[in-house]
Amino acid sequence: MIESVLALVVATSLLLGSPGPAPLALAATSATFGIKNSLPFYFGILMGLCIVIIGAILGLSVILSNYPNISLLIKIFGAGYLVFIAYKIGTAPVIQEGGNSNSNCPTMIDGFIFNILNPKAYAAFFAIFSQFMIILPSMSASYMLTAVISFALAVIIDFVWVLLGSTLKHYFETEKSARIIRVGFSVLILLLVLLGFLY
Repeated sequence: MIESVLALVVATSLLLGSPGPAPLALAATSATFGIKNSLPFYFGILMGLCIVIIGAILGLSVILSNYPNISLLIKIFGAGYLVFIAYKIGTAPVIQEGGNSNSNCPTMIDGFIFNILNPKAYAAFFAIFSQFMIILPSMSASYMLTAVISFALAVIIDFVWVLLGSTLKHYFETEKSARIIRVGFSVLILLLVLLGFLY
C-alpha cells in the first residue's frame, strides 16, 4: 500500500504540477494582483477541480473519449475561457504600491468555470484513476482515498504556483516590466490553448 500511495503522489504531482493552463493562470494572477487578491481565483480552481474529480469517478472521461463532438465542444468553450483569462491578465493596469490591485483580477467564479472547462484536468484524473488508484477491499473506498490524496496534493501544488507567481510581483511596479511579464504569461496561456487543439 505504501508503494501505491507513493506512486499516486508522484504521478499526481507530475500531472497537476506541470505548467498547464491552471498553474500558469494561478502564477500569472498572483504575479499581477498579489497573493491575497488571487485567493478567490485559487479557491475557484479548487472547487472546479472537485467537479472534475467527481466527473472522472463517474466516467465522464470515458464519455468524452467516446463522443468526440461533446469533447470538442468542451474544448472550444474551455479554450474561449482560457483566452478570456489571458486577456484579463494581459490587460490589467499597473499596480501601484499600496493601491487597489484587484480591478481586473479573475474571480472565484472565473476559477471554477476555468477548471471545469479544462480538458487537461479531466485527462489527468482519468489517468490517475485508471493507472494509479489505491486498491482497497471496497471499490468506493479506493476511489475516495485516491480522490482525497489527489485533491490534497492539488491544494498544495496550486498554492506553490500562487507563491511562485507572487515572487514576480515587485516587477509589476513599473509599466514596462509589468506589461512584458503579463503579456508573456498571456502568450503562454494562449500557446497552451493552441497546443490543446493540436494534440
